[in-house]
Amino acid sequence: MSVWKRIACNPEAKQSMIQYYDEKGLADVRVCLAPWIEERIISDRNTTSTEIYERVAHRFYEDLKQRLVQLGNGNLMKFKINEICTSVTQTSAVDLYAHLRNGLQRELQLLDQMPQYPYMAGVGVNGSTSASMIGGNSTVVMPAMHTPTIHGTGNGSSYSGDALYAAHNHIHNLNLSITRVFTELQQFRASYETFHGCFNTYNQRKAVMSSQELQTTDLQLKEQCTILASSRNNILHDLRRIITEYDSIQETVINELKNWQHNQALAGNGAPFRDNLDDIQRCIELLVETVGKILDIVNILQPLRIDNNDDMSELITHVRSAQQLLVLSSFIVEKQPPQVMKTNTRFAAAVRWLIGPQLGISVNNPSVECIILSEAQAQRHSAQRTMSEASTSTPASSGEIVNNIGTMEYNSQTRVFSASFRTMQLKKIKRAEKKGTESVMDEKFALLFYTSVIVNDYRIRVWTLSLPVVVIVHGNQEPQSWATITWDNAFSDIVREPFQVPERVSWSQLALALNTKFESSTGRALTEDNLHFIYEKLFRHNGIAGGDHKDYITWAQFCKEPLPDRTFTFWDWFFAIMKLTKDHLLSLWKAGLIVGFINKRKADELLRVSPPGTFLLRFSDSELGGITVGLVNDQNSVLMLSPWTARDLNIRCLADRIHDIDALRCVYPSNRQRDDAFGEFYTQRMDETTRRDGYVTNTIKAHVPAIENNLSGTPQHQIQSPHSQDVTMESENLNFTDYDFSKLF
Repeated sequence: MSVWKRIACNPEAKQSMIQYYDEKGLADVRVCLAPWIEERIISDRNTTSTEIYERVAHRFYEDLKQRLVQLGNGNLMKFKINEICTSVTQTSAVDLYAHLRNGLQRELQLLDQMPQYPYMAGVGVNGSTSASMIGGNSTVVMPAMHTPTIHGTGNGSSYSGDALYAAHNHIHNLNLSITRVFTELQQFRASYETFHGCFNTYNQRKAVMSSQELQTTDLQLKEQCTILASSRNNILHDLRRIITEYDSIQETVINELKNWQHNQALAGNGAPFRDNLDDIQRCIELLVETVGKILDIVNILQPLRIDNNDDMSELITHVRSAQQLLVLSSFIVEKQPPQVMKTNTRFAAAVRWLIGPQLGISVNNPSVECIILSEAQAQRHSAQRTMSEASTSTPASSGEIVNNIGTMEYNSQTRVFSASFRTMQLKKIKRAEKKGTESVMDEKFALLFYTSVIVNDYRIRVWTLSLPVVVIVHGNQEPQSWATITWDNAFSDIVREPFQVPERVSWSQLALALNTKFESSTGRALTEDNLHFIYEKLFRHNGIAGGDHKDYITWAQFCKEPLPDRTFTFWDWFFAIMKLTKDHLLSLWKAGLIVGFINKRKADELLRVSPPGTFLLRFSDSELGGITVGLVNDQNSVLMLSPWTARDLNIRCLADRIHDIDALRCVYPSNRQRDDAFGEFYTQRMDETTRRDGYVTNTIKAHVPAIENNLSGTPQHQIQSPHSQDVTMESENLNFTDYDFSKLF
């Protein structure tokens, strides 16, 4: 028995907890999802830091919304769930999670205080004692919040079961019930036909029948009619139960498909992607077959009426709607087009219909057409989700795409029914009228794939939308376009109106998205120190301690508003670093030789207490896509070299540049000798001084006059105090680097 069911046995305790949850409008959530909430909170008990706690809270929040979507798809709960969803969306993820977590803690304490129910006293989830779950008075202390730690039972139980595996088993059991009901229906139909035969005979002969015979026959017919009515009601009762169970299973499978699509969006930011689409298709194929059987039973039972009140049109409509939803939902984009799409550039995409060979659609190889829609068009089209050919007209395309028609083909070996578009090309695009400060890089489009087929003599129309895309015409529009796509992929809801996203998100959400993006591009995740530095830059702390990492970041702060004393935004800076690292620094970054995300003040502090010859590599604050070297020279002074950008590293790689400067001897933070750390990344040099073609071998080397002048006794430049402005410090070193073209091998 769940904790909540035990609480509900005591009216006073139940009323107390209802009042507590109603403080944030969560009472209905607690009641409707009691077992799931308890298992999730207990399984997420080991939250020992603020960062982890917030991530757990946001994951819980998203999963909760998904659960509510599942409940809301049922007719009986639809209106109630709408009210619950409103309450949930008005509460932040961390506050909601903390409120439910604290509530469960209170419930366990109340159970310990119920001596009138001795068999319940001290009993926690899964039979463990409340004391073992609560762990005494231990708490996890969060900034401005105290959240009790709820320990599990030690048996490893958590809400981590495979929903598709369970759905597969439920479908199997449901089909056994359908077979049993179908057998009963066949028997009922035979009895029904026998009854009608007797009744017709009675009507034909009653004019010549005696009154005694009439009375006897009439009683027999009434008795048979009562038995038939009872049999029909029993079948109808079982059928309604089967339909309810089917609805629940279908909701589970469709939500697994929605999860797959949501994970596909996250994978667009580089998140790991578990592709279980084949498993989802197997369940959908079984559901298509199952709902067909249910529809057969309903259609057989419909004309077998006992009286005029036995109309089943509402039930037939419900089953057909469920079948329609399944067929529509299973038409998806398997391979997404590029989300930053350049005009006059070829791209590929693929759609898949997860019904397999069911319904016989695959026999005719239907054609699929692709057009591009604006965000407003996508919103209007999504509101018309139907299969009727007459009810949905194809909207006008917002651009011209060539090679935009594909043919769906069925592979009997893989059971994949799909259409591939390999050489599409967007030739023209129609822009919407801009609002305020919007740019073309903020404008979202989507590709619409649609087809129409004939099923059971009815023509149906299905369609699906791609993930949002941003259309560009120049390469310099790419960074801001990726800001739009990254934000959308990371923070969009599983179910939404195209293509709504939150205007602000918490730091923990953004940190996860940035880390995912950077790791997927460079092969190494950001450290806690890296993320802390990024946090300071985002919130304009300028290296000054402050903030509790619970702040929210807005879309404007993320990519619209320039950083202090800079002409570029945070995203411009982050994207340029990510591109520089991917294109020129990948091996060094993965080897841990680049500190990277550290400001000049902090780098200066670290180097001042390091021995001469120590150096570190950091990303420039002042120049987009720049990396700079900070070092301690032999006079114990800290120098910062002017940044090297992609243009410089195209001429000579970073490892070779470091090798060129003899003053760089020991790399921070590993304190490894330079050649030991960077040796494997040096460019191999040719031994011969004269090539076979007669030319003399030569190269370019990094040359720092300031260091050589200091070594020869020339007065050196002293870096300014850490309290001075970073811009001045860096600008005074802009000309320290030069190239020596005169040296030969």
